[in-house]
Amino acid sequence: MKQRNTLKLVHFASTVWFALCAAYISVVALLQAGKSWWFIVSLSGYSTVIVLLLISLYLFAVFRGVARSQKSEVEHPISASFYYLVLYDVSPFLGALAACSGAIMSTKITHYLMMTAIGSLWATFLVWIIIDPMVGLVEMLLPSSREHRRKRLAQAKAKREREYLANQCLLKQLQTEEKRQWSHWEELLRPYAEKLAASVVRSETAGEDGETEAIDIAVKAWQTGGLSCMRQLHYMTMQTYKENYKKPMPIDYISIWWDGIGSWQSRWFEEECSQNADQEVSCA
Repeated sequence: MKQRNTLKLVHFASTVWFALCAAYISVVALLQAGKSWWFIVSLSGYSTVIVLLLISLYLFAVFRGVARSQKSEVEHPISASFYYLVLYDVSPFLGALAACSGAIMSTKITHYLMMTAIGSLWATFLVWIIIDPMVGLVEMLLPSSREHRRKRLAQAKAKREREYLANQCLLKQLQTEEKRQWSHWEELLRPYAEKLAASVVRSETAGEDGETEAIDIAVKAWQTGGLSCMRQLHYMTMQTYKENYKKPMPIDYISIWWDGIGSWQSRWFEEECSQNADQEVSCA
Protein backbone atom coordinates (compact mmCIF):
# COMPACT_ATOMS: atom_id res chain seq x y z
CA MET A 1 0.00 0.00 0.00
CA LYS A 2 2.85 2.38 0.84
CA GLN A 3 4.52 1.68 -2.50
CA ARG A 4 1.27 2.36 -4.37
CA ASN A 5 0.78 5.68 -2.60
CA THR A 6 4.35 6.63 -3.38
CA LEU A 7 3.85 5.76 -7.05
CA LYS A 8 0.72 7.90 -7.15
CA LEU A 9 2.63 10.88 -5.77
CA VAL A 10 5.51 10.34 -8.17
CA HIS A 11 3.18 10.09 -11.13
CA PHE A 12 1.34 13.22 -10.06
CA ALA A 13 4.64 15.09 -9.82
CA SER A 14 5.79 13.78 -13.23
CA THR A 15 2.48 14.78 -14.82
CA VAL A 16 2.75 18.28 -13.38
CA TRP A 17 6.34 18.47 -14.60
CA PHE A 18 5.27 17.29 -18.07
CA ALA A 19 2.52 19.94 -18.19
CA LEU A 20 4.96 22.66 -17.12
CA CYS A 21 7.44 21.62 -19.81
CA ALA A 22 4.74 21.63 -22.48
CA ALA A 23 3.55 25.05 -21.31
CA TYR A 24 7.09 26.43 -21.32
CA ILE A 25 7.73 25.23 -24.89
CA SER A 26 4.39 26.67 -26.03
CA VAL A 27 5.08 30.05 -24.45
CA VAL A 28 8.59 30.27 -25.93
CA ALA A 29 7.26 29.28 -29.36
CA LEU A 30 4.56 31.97 -29.19
CA LEU A 31 7.08 34.61 -28.11
CA GLN A 32 9.40 33.66 -30.95
CA ALA A 33 6.46 33.96 -33.35
CA GLY A 34 5.97 37.56 -32.26
CA LYS A 35 2.97 37.14 -29.98
CA SER A 36 2.63 39.40 -26.95
CA TRP A 37 2.31 38.34 -23.33
CA TRP A 38 -1.29 39.61 -23.28
CA PHE A 39 -2.15 37.17 -26.05
CA ILE A 40 -0.43 34.31 -24.22
CA VAL A 41 -2.19 35.10 -20.92
CA SER A 42 -5.62 35.30 -22.55
CA LEU A 43 -5.01 32.05 -24.45
CA SER A 44 -3.88 30.21 -21.32
CA GLY A 45 -6.97 31.37 -19.44
CA TYR A 46 -9.27 29.53 -21.86
CA SER A 47 -7.12 26.42 -22.08
CA THR A 48 -6.42 25.99 -18.35
CA VAL A 49 -9.79 24.37 -17.65
CA ILE A 50 -9.42 21.91 -20.52
CA VAL A 51 -5.87 21.02 -19.52
CA LEU A 52 -6.86 20.46 -15.89
CA LEU A 53 -9.78 18.28 -16.97
CA LEU A 54 -7.59 16.13 -19.22
CA ILE A 55 -4.96 15.78 -16.50
CA SER A 56 -7.61 14.79 -13.94
CA LEU A 57 -9.05 12.13 -16.24
CA TYR A 58 -5.62 10.79 -17.03
CA LEU A 59 -4.59 10.69 -13.38
CA PHE A 60 -7.80 8.83 -12.52
CA ALA A 61 -7.06 6.20 -15.15
CA VAL A 62 -3.44 5.84 -14.08
CA PHE A 63 -4.29 5.70 -10.37
CA ARG A 64 -6.68 2.86 -11.10
CA GLY A 65 -3.94 1.18 -13.11
CA VAL A 66 -1.43 1.49 -10.28
CA ALA A 67 -3.79 -0.31 -7.88
CA ARG A 68 -3.82 -3.47 -9.94
CA SER A 69 -5.23 -6.70 -8.61
CA GLN A 70 -3.49 -10.06 -8.64
CA LYS A 71 -5.35 -10.98 -11.81
CA SER A 72 -3.93 -7.98 -13.64
CA GLU A 73 -0.44 -8.89 -12.51
CA VAL A 74 -0.89 -12.36 -13.97
CA GLU A 75 -2.22 -11.03 -17.27
CA HIS A 76 0.29 -8.16 -17.38
CA PRO A 77 3.51 -9.50 -15.87
CA ILE A 78 5.62 -6.66 -17.27
CA SER A 79 3.50 -3.51 -17.07
CA ALA A 80 2.12 -4.43 -13.62
CA SER A 81 5.55 -4.95 -12.08
CA PHE A 82 6.87 -2.40 -9.61
CA TYR A 83 10.02 -1.58 -11.60
CA TYR A 84 8.08 -0.94 -14.79
CA LEU A 85 5.66 1.35 -12.96
CA VAL A 86 8.60 3.27 -11.51
CA LEU A 87 10.11 3.65 -14.98
CA TYR A 88 6.75 4.71 -16.37
CA ASP A 89 6.21 7.36 -13.70
CA VAL A 90 9.70 8.86 -13.65
CA SER A 91 10.17 8.91 -17.45
CA PRO A 92 9.57 12.71 -17.67
CA PHE A 93 12.29 13.28 -15.08
CA LEU A 94 14.65 10.83 -16.80
CA GLY A 95 14.20 12.70 -20.08
CA ALA A 96 14.87 16.01 -18.36
CA LEU A 97 17.96 14.57 -16.65
CA ALA A 98 19.31 13.22 -19.94
CA ALA A 99 18.74 16.56 -21.65
CA CYS A 100 20.41 18.38 -18.76
CA SER A 101 23.47 16.17 -19.15
CA GLY A 102 23.64 16.95 -22.86
CA ALA A 103 23.19 20.71 -22.43
CA ILE A 104 25.36 21.14 -19.34
CA MET A 105 27.99 23.02 -21.35
CA SER A 106 25.44 25.54 -22.62
CA THR A 107 26.06 29.14 -21.52
CA LYS A 108 22.49 30.35 -22.17
CA ILE A 109 19.95 29.60 -19.49
CA THR A 110 17.10 29.78 -22.03
CA HIS A 111 18.77 27.15 -24.21
CA TYR A 112 19.36 24.99 -21.13
CA LEU A 113 15.70 25.23 -20.08
CA MET A 114 14.45 24.54 -23.59
CA MET A 115 16.60 21.44 -23.98
CA THR A 116 15.41 20.20 -20.58
CA ALA A 117 11.76 20.67 -21.51
CA ILE A 118 12.19 19.05 -24.93
CA GLY A 119 14.03 16.08 -23.41
CA SER A 120 11.23 15.61 -20.90
CA LEU A 121 8.57 15.71 -23.64
CA TRP A 122 10.41 13.27 -25.87
CA ALA A 123 11.03 10.79 -23.06
CA THR A 124 7.39 11.00 -21.96
CA PHE A 125 6.16 10.51 -25.51
CA LEU A 126 8.48 7.57 -26.03
CA VAL A 127 7.48 5.73 -22.84
CA TRP A 128 3.81 6.67 -22.48
CA ILE A 129 2.74 6.68 -26.12
CA ILE A 130 5.02 4.15 -27.87
CA ILE A 131 6.63 1.73 -25.41
CA ASP A 132 3.69 1.24 -23.03
CA PRO A 133 1.13 0.25 -25.74
CA MET A 134 3.68 -2.06 -27.33
CA VAL A 135 4.34 -3.76 -23.98
CA GLY A 136 0.61 -4.15 -23.43
CA LEU A 137 0.22 -5.72 -26.87
CA VAL A 138 3.03 -8.18 -26.20
CA GLU A 139 1.48 -9.12 -22.87
CA MET A 140 -1.89 -9.79 -24.51
CA LEU A 141 -0.22 -12.22 -26.91
CA LEU A 142 1.42 -14.28 -24.15
CA PRO A 143 -0.21 -17.74 -23.77
CA SER A 144 -0.41 -17.46 -19.98
CA SER A 145 -2.07 -14.04 -20.19
CA ARG A 146 -4.59 -15.22 -22.76
CA GLU A 147 -5.44 -18.30 -20.70
CA HIS A 148 -5.86 -16.30 -17.51
CA ARG A 149 -8.01 -13.73 -19.28
CA ARG A 150 -10.21 -16.50 -20.68
CA LYS A 151 -10.67 -17.98 -17.19
CA ARG A 152 -11.36 -14.56 -15.68
CA LEU A 153 -14.01 -13.76 -18.26
CA ALA A 154 -15.58 -17.19 -17.75
CA GLN A 155 -15.70 -16.62 -13.99
CA ALA A 156 -17.23 -13.19 -14.48
CA LYS A 157 -19.85 -14.65 -16.80
CA ALA A 158 -20.67 -17.40 -14.31
CA LYS A 159 -20.99 -14.81 -11.54
CA ARG A 160 -23.40 -12.75 -13.65
CA GLU A 161 -25.46 -15.86 -14.36
CA ARG A 162 -25.62 -16.72 -10.64
CA GLU A 163 -26.73 -13.20 -9.83
CA TYR A 164 -29.34 -13.36 -12.58
CA LEU A 165 -30.72 -16.66 -11.27
CA ALA A 166 -30.77 -15.29 -7.72
CA ASN A 167 -32.67 -12.22 -8.89
CA GLN A 168 -35.13 -14.39 -10.81
CA CYS A 169 -35.67 -16.56 -7.73
CA LEU A 170 -36.27 -13.48 -5.59
CA LEU A 171 -38.70 -12.13 -8.19
CA LYS A 172 -40.66 -15.38 -8.17
CA GLN A 173 -40.82 -15.31 -4.38
CA LEU A 174 -42.12 -11.74 -4.47
CA GLN A 175 -44.71 -12.65 -7.10
CA THR A 176 -45.84 -15.64 -5.06
CA GLU A 177 -46.13 -13.49 -1.96
CA GLU A 178 -48.06 -10.88 -3.93
CA LYS A 179 -50.49 -13.48 -5.28
CA ARG A 180 -51.00 -14.83 -1.78
CA GLN A 181 -51.65 -11.32 -0.50
CA TRP A 182 -54.12 -10.60 -3.30
CA SER A 183 -55.96 -13.87 -2.62
CA HIS A 184 -56.18 -13.02 1.07
CA TRP A 185 -57.48 -9.54 0.29
CA GLU A 186 -59.99 -10.91 -2.20
CA GLU A 187 -61.65 -13.03 0.49
CA LEU A 188 -61.52 -10.18 2.99
CA LEU A 189 -62.80 -7.47 0.63
CA ARG A 190 -65.58 -9.41 -1.08
CA PRO A 191 -68.33 -8.23 1.36
CA TYR A 192 -67.13 -4.63 1.08
CA ALA A 193 -67.24 -4.83 -2.70
CA GLU A 194 -70.87 -6.02 -2.52
CA LYS A 195 -71.76 -3.13 -0.19
CA LEU A 196 -70.08 -0.55 -2.41
CA ALA A 197 -71.79 -1.89 -5.53
CA ALA A 198 -75.15 -1.72 -3.74
CA SER A 199 -74.41 1.83 -2.59
CA VAL A 200 -73.71 2.86 -6.17
CA VAL A 201 -77.01 1.36 -7.31
CA ARG A 202 -78.93 3.20 -4.59
CA SER A 203 -77.21 6.44 -5.56
CA GLU A 204 -78.22 5.92 -9.19
CA THR A 205 -81.83 4.84 -8.60
CA ALA A 206 -83.00 6.36 -5.31
CA GLY A 207 -80.61 9.28 -5.15
CA GLU A 208 -79.22 8.18 -1.80
CA ASP A 209 -75.78 9.42 -0.84
CA GLY A 210 -73.52 6.46 -0.17
CA GLU A 211 -70.40 8.54 0.35
CA THR A 212 -70.30 8.09 4.13
CA GLU A 213 -70.40 4.31 3.94
CA ALA A 214 -67.90 4.33 1.06
CA ILE A 215 -65.48 6.48 3.09
CA ASP A 216 -65.71 4.12 6.08
CA ILE A 217 -64.96 1.15 3.83
CA ALA A 218 -62.09 3.01 2.15
CA VAL A 219 -60.51 3.80 5.52
CA LYS A 220 -60.70 0.12 6.49
CA ALA A 221 -59.11 -0.88 3.17
CA TRP A 222 -56.37 1.72 3.64
CA GLN A 223 -55.62 0.46 7.14
CA THR A 224 -55.57 -3.11 5.87
CA GLY A 225 -53.15 -2.77 2.97
CA GLY A 226 -52.71 0.83 1.92
CA LEU A 227 -53.22 2.03 -1.63
CA SER A 228 -52.78 -1.45 -3.14
CA CYS A 229 -55.65 -2.78 -1.06
CA MET A 230 -57.84 0.18 -2.09
CA ARG A 231 -57.01 -0.47 -5.74
CA GLN A 232 -58.04 -4.10 -5.46
CA LEU A 233 -61.27 -3.17 -3.68
CA HIS A 234 -61.99 -0.61 -6.39
CA TYR A 235 -61.44 -3.21 -9.08
CA MET A 236 -63.56 -5.80 -7.27
CA THR A 237 -66.39 -3.28 -6.85
CA MET A 238 -66.37 -2.46 -10.56
CA GLN A 239 -66.40 -6.16 -11.42
CA THR A 240 -69.15 -6.94 -8.89
CA TYR A 241 -71.34 -4.16 -10.28
CA LYS A 242 -70.82 -5.47 -13.81
CA GLU A 243 -71.60 -9.08 -12.85
CA ASN A 244 -74.67 -8.27 -10.73
CA TYR A 245 -76.30 -5.71 -12.99
CA LYS A 246 -75.03 -6.89 -16.41
CA LYS A 247 -73.55 -3.53 -17.35
CA PRO A 248 -70.46 -1.49 -16.52
CA MET A 249 -70.69 1.28 -13.95
CA PRO A 250 -71.64 4.44 -15.89
CA ILE A 251 -69.95 6.81 -13.41
CA ASP A 252 -67.03 5.90 -11.18
CA TYR A 253 -68.66 6.93 -7.91
CA ILE A 254 -66.03 5.07 -5.92
CA SER A 255 -63.15 7.26 -7.08
CA ILE A 256 -65.24 10.37 -6.47
CA TRP A 257 -66.17 9.30 -2.93
CA TRP A 258 -62.63 8.18 -2.10
CA ASP A 259 -60.86 11.31 -3.32
CA GLY A 260 -58.40 12.43 -0.64
CA ILE A 261 -58.50 9.25 1.46
CA GLY A 262 -55.05 7.87 2.16
CA SER A 263 -52.98 8.47 -0.97
CA TRP A 264 -55.98 8.13 -3.27
CA GLN A 265 -55.92 11.07 -5.63
CA SER A 266 -58.28 12.15 -8.39
CA ARG A 267 -60.71 10.05 -10.34
CA TRP A 268 -58.60 10.22 -13.49
CA PHE A 269 -55.49 9.03 -11.71
CA GLU A 270 -57.37 6.21 -10.08
CA GLU A 271 -58.85 5.07 -13.39
CA GLU A 272 -55.30 4.51 -14.58
CA CYS A 273 -54.50 2.69 -11.35
CA SER A 274 -57.56 0.47 -11.77
CA GLN A 275 -56.34 -0.52 -15.22
CA ASN A 276 -53.00 -1.53 -13.71
CA ALA A 277 -54.85 -3.44 -10.99
CA ASP A 278 -56.88 -5.17 -13.68
CA GLN A 279 -53.70 -6.37 -15.32
CA GLU A 280 -52.22 -7.48 -11.98
CA VAL A 281 -55.35 -9.44 -11.03
CA SER A 282 -55.52 -11.10 -14.43
CA CYS A 283 -51.88 -12.15 -14.05
CA ALA A 284 -52.61 -13.41 -10.57
